[in-house]
Amino acid sequence: MRDGINLARRGIPSVALVTEDFWPQGDFVAQSLGMPDAPRVKIPHPVAGTGQANLARVADTVVDRIIDQLAAA
Repeated sequence: MRDGINLARRGIPSVALVTEDFWPQGDFVAQSLGMPDAPRVKIPHPVAGTGQANLARVADTVVDRIIDQLAAA
Protein backbone atom coordinates (compact mmCIF):
# COMPACT_ATOMS: atom_id res chain seq x y z
CA MET A 1 0.00 0.00 0.00
CA ARG A 2 2.68 2.48 0.95
CA ASP A 3 4.55 2.00 -2.32
CA GLY A 4 1.37 2.43 -4.35
CA ILE A 5 0.41 5.56 -2.45
CA ASN A 6 3.92 7.02 -2.76
CA LEU A 7 3.87 6.41 -6.52
CA ALA A 8 0.40 7.93 -6.86
CA ARG A 9 1.55 11.03 -5.00
CA ARG A 10 4.32 11.39 -7.58
CA GLY A 11 1.77 11.19 -10.39
CA ILE A 12 2.71 7.64 -11.40
CA PRO A 13 -0.35 5.44 -11.91
CA SER A 14 -0.17 2.40 -9.67
CA VAL A 15 -2.30 -0.36 -8.23
CA ALA A 16 -1.42 -2.15 -5.02
CA LEU A 17 -1.96 -5.90 -4.97
CA VAL A 18 -3.12 -6.85 -1.49
CA THR A 19 -3.87 -10.35 -0.31
CA GLU A 20 -7.24 -10.94 1.32
CA ASP A 21 -5.64 -11.58 4.73
CA PHE A 22 -3.97 -8.15 4.64
CA TRP A 23 -6.92 -6.21 3.18
CA PRO A 24 -7.94 -4.71 6.56
CA GLN A 25 -4.34 -3.61 7.13
CA GLY A 26 -4.45 -2.00 3.67
CA ASP A 27 -7.57 -0.09 4.74
CA PHE A 28 -5.72 1.16 7.80
CA VAL A 29 -2.60 2.20 5.88
CA ALA A 30 -4.61 3.95 3.14
CA GLN A 31 -6.66 5.85 5.74
CA SER A 32 -3.64 6.79 7.83
CA LEU A 33 -1.78 8.11 4.79
CA GLY A 34 -4.76 10.17 3.66
CA MET A 35 -5.60 8.14 0.55
CA PRO A 36 -8.53 5.93 1.54
CA ASP A 37 -9.41 5.37 -2.12
CA ALA A 38 -5.90 4.34 -3.18
CA PRO A 39 -6.23 1.92 -6.12
CA ARG A 40 -5.79 -1.69 -5.09
CA VAL A 41 -6.86 -5.16 -6.09
CA LYS A 42 -7.51 -8.05 -3.70
CA ILE A 43 -5.71 -11.30 -4.43
CA PRO A 44 -5.92 -14.68 -2.66
CA HIS A 45 -3.72 -15.42 0.33
CA PRO A 46 -1.14 -16.77 0.19
CA VAL A 47 0.46 -16.37 -3.21
CA ALA A 48 4.11 -16.53 -2.19
CA GLY A 49 5.48 -20.01 -2.49
CA THR A 50 2.41 -21.41 -4.26
CA GLY A 51 4.18 -22.03 -7.55
CA GLN A 52 4.40 -20.41 -10.93
CA ALA A 53 1.23 -22.07 -12.24
CA ASN A 54 -0.80 -20.66 -9.34
CA LEU A 55 0.69 -17.21 -9.81
CA ALA A 56 -0.32 -17.35 -13.47
CA ARG A 57 -3.89 -18.30 -12.48
CA VAL A 58 -4.06 -15.44 -9.99
CA ALA A 59 -2.70 -13.01 -12.58
CA ASP A 60 -5.30 -14.16 -15.09
CA THR A 61 -8.10 -13.48 -12.61
CA VAL A 62 -6.96 -9.97 -11.67
CA VAL A 63 -5.37 -8.50 -14.80
CA ASP A 64 -8.60 -6.88 -16.01
CA ARG A 65 -9.21 -5.25 -12.62
CA ILE A 66 -5.65 -3.93 -12.58
CA ILE A 67 -6.05 -2.45 -16.06
CA ASP A 68 -9.39 -0.90 -15.08
CA GLN A 69 -7.81 0.72 -12.00
CA LEU A 70 -4.92 2.08 -14.05
CA ALA A 71 -7.26 3.41 -16.74
CA ALA A 72 -9.27 5.26 -14.10
CA ALA A 73 -6.15 6.98 -12.70
